[in-house]
Amino acid sequence: MRASFLVLAGALALAGCDSGDVPSPAERQQGEAAQVPVTANAVELRGDGLSAGAEAFYFAAGQQEVETALAAALGKPLRSGENAECGAGPIIFTDFAGGLTAHFQQGRLVGWNWHAPQDGDAPATGSVKLPGTVQLGSARAVIEAASGFSKVEGSTLGEEFALGSNIGGFIKGDLVEMLYAGTQCFFR
Repeated sequence: MRASFLVLAGALALAGCDSGDVPSPAERQQGEAAQVPVTANAVELRGDGLSAGAEAFYFAAGQQEVETALAAALGKPLRSGENAECGAGPIIFTDFAGGLTAHFQQGRLVGWNWHAPQDGDAPATGSVKLPGTVQLGSARAVIEAASGFSKVEGSTLGEEFALGSNIGGFIKGDLVEMLYAGTQCFFR
């Protein structure tokens, strides 16, 4: 009887800690994936991961699953390599058509960056985009008017900006040259 009382008291105490406003990770993933359907040959980049076709991945998703979904949307990987000298530890990168590079550590997705394709890259079979109006190649006026835009003062890498707390990028001339989220291997 006493054990039953302790179990009930513990359950009530845990229930009392729930704010009611914060969805569980499963509810959050289910809600975000349902918000924006992505076509089979599209990749949508987000501040906490990405969607490739019908699959959504948060940072920490498995490398094999992410690479398989990206290949289905954009075509087979163009190249892969490792940079062992990153401040955050060794990063494996995989490049896909459309200028998308996915970053992995210990078999998990940790970041992405979107940049102009390299000379000689195969053309993309799908599309890469961010939700909203800001895209790779967007005009300075578009990015500066975007919600959450702020300049990164003192950047040694060029004209750097942030979009909220999870996405960053660079402007060269009057155009967005690169967008990124998660773990990067920038040498500042």
